[in-house]
Amino acid sequence: MIDMATNFNSVRPILNENFNKVYIETYGCQMNVSDSEVVLSILQPQGYSLSRNYKDASLILINTCSIRENAEQRVWARLRELNSLKRKNRALKIGVLGCMAERLEAELLDSGLVDMVAGPDSYRTLPQLIDGANSGELAANTILSQEESYADITPVRLDKNGVSAFVSIMRGCNNFCTYCVVPYVRGRERSRDPKTILEEVKLLFESGYREVTLLGQNVNSYCAGENITFAKLLEQVALIAPQLRVRFSTSHPKDIGRELIDTIAAFPNICKHIHLPVQSGSNSVLKRMNRNYSREEYLQKIDYIKKRVPNCSISTDIIAGFSGESEEEHQETLSIMREVGYYTAFMFQYSQREGTVAAKRYPNDVPPKVKGRRLQEIIELQNSLSLLSNQNDVGQEFEILVEGRSKRNKEELFGRSSQNKVVIIPAKGHKVGDFVKVRVTSCSSATLKGEAVE
Repeated sequence: MIDMATNFNSVRPILNENFNKVYIETYGCQMNVSDSEVVLSILQPQGYSLSRNYKDASLILINTCSIRENAEQRVWARLRELNSLKRKNRALKIGVLGCMAERLEAELLDSGLVDMVAGPDSYRTLPQLIDGANSGELAANTILSQEESYADITPVRLDKNGVSAFVSIMRGCNNFCTYCVVPYVRGRERSRDPKTILEEVKLLFESGYREVTLLGQNVNSYCAGENITFAKLLEQVALIAPQLRVRFSTSHPKDIGRELIDTIAAFPNICKHIHLPVQSGSNSVLKRMNRNYSREEYLQKIDYIKKRVPNCSISTDIIAGFSGESEEEHQETLSIMREVGYYTAFMFQYSQREGTVAAKRYPNDVPPKVKGRRLQEIIELQNSLSLLSNQNDVGQEFEILVEGRSKRNKEELFGRSSQNKVVIIPAKGHKVGDFVKVRVTSCSSATLKGEAVE
């Protein structure tokens, strides 16, 4: 969970004692973080100021994730916790936003724990929903749109450092992986007008930001007319300023192509990191997942990345114990991890989601103990791969963008390299927002430690 109520930056949210106070908690992906910024930008003109403390707020909004059951259970637990505040303060209103609101509208409203729900495409109607809730109604809008992109809204930035920002370039998903709820809770793909994206990025750079991450469920599918592919958009963003780092997330393996990889290679300020979710190393599992690529095709693209961008780091997502997964199929996942050499991975047990194709077509037949054991094997392997990847960086020099002070030692700063690796350095006069050339001196599986190179 990302506590958005404590995050402030140079493009500040309004903090006004005379305004109504809204507290926003965000769960899940980077897209939800971006959506929370859109929500605040809609509420500020209505007289709402961001609250630092949920206990001081008159409105609490929980922006939710439905990708796994555990994510939803955390929200239910949080709502029950917040219900004690509602009993003490009848004026307090609580709303659930995002994917869980879209998926479980009726259950949320019937629970007695919330006053309103709003799906990902209905944030413009939040002022009306709030008015309804204040009048004693149970207010809801979960209508999905084929046009809404919030392209005309300038998000109020909620990041901590004022250095790195998310920019949503598209919404929705057309892939319909059999295990995934995203197309059902976020709707179909639609791309933002590139002009609005470029204007937003220029404003961020002028406001002092030095890194942007372009967001989409599948950025490779971005399309604005016949000529503006994602690779073209990425090039245009990179050309805004050589001092601006550009990242993106997430790529779908079936769609990532040579044009995009060549663009990454051509621009020094496009970060040398690609998140490319493999999910499984087994062709039979990939087919059941409806991923629309094979192990061989995936590895061919990895090979091209390594040839064209030899200093590029690659991260991934992996699901352990998908429907029908055999021990042999699990071993194929471990082998593709070794072959690619991911520097990090997001690793999960399969969580069957109601309404997905997999829930209707395939039994959830891998026993929990087997899922747990396979996930542990994946985690242990990835820890060793991460350590090896970081050990290979010891003695190497990288440029990092300083993002903040180390939590363990206030005399140290942390930043990320172009490869998205966290590097800890002594402060020694450097500050947040600085680009610092560093030499890596030691490492763990999670972080690098280094010193500035004069």
